[in-house]
Amino acid sequence: MNISELIHQRRAIFPKSYLPERPIERETLEQLLENANWAPTHRLTEPWRFHVFHSPESRQQLADYLTEHYRRNTPPEAFSEEKMRKMAENPLRAGAVIAIVMHRDPQESVPEFEEIAAVAMAVQNMWLTCAEMGLGCYWSTPKAALEASEFLGLQPNERCLGFFYLGWHNAPELPGKRRPIEEKVVWH
Repeated sequence: MNISELIHQRRAIFPKSYLPERPIERETLEQLLENANWAPTHRLTEPWRFHVFHSPESRQQLADYLTEHYRRNTPPEAFSEEKMRKMAENPLRAGAVIAIVMHRDPQESVPEFEEIAAVAMAVQNMWLTCAEMGLGCYWSTPKAALEASEFLGLQPNERCLGFFYLGWHNAPELPGKRRPIEEKVVWH
């Protein structure tokens, strides 16, 4: 498959379609992370960092963190047992969950938005690699992820930008939905 076809076929695949009985090999995760490492980065700061929850025990710890964060931080009128149940199940259905972390060098003057963009490009590299391998994935940014610094043991110059869920899946192939590019371009 060429790169254009791969980009057009990339989709978010959610944990409800994952096959928890089919584990993801460590070598597969290492390939995803190696490809992430080759993202463009201004001034070669390479601001991406990843915390991989691969073992059943670590994914259970993540599930416990997510549900406890939700329980502590959700007002009673907004609380949903169903939402909390999904938070508990999703890390366990996934073959791995990768915390996406931005690491800022305090000595570097690269604007934060450029570092966030570089991390996003690293995630896109992982996403395209997953699409090529037939591995389902999606980038989730719940409040618990964005407030996971203590849980992840992050330094003051680091912040979590979300969780990347991965799993082999049985989701049907879905057509893409995009408005025409002509609606989004101004030629000068």
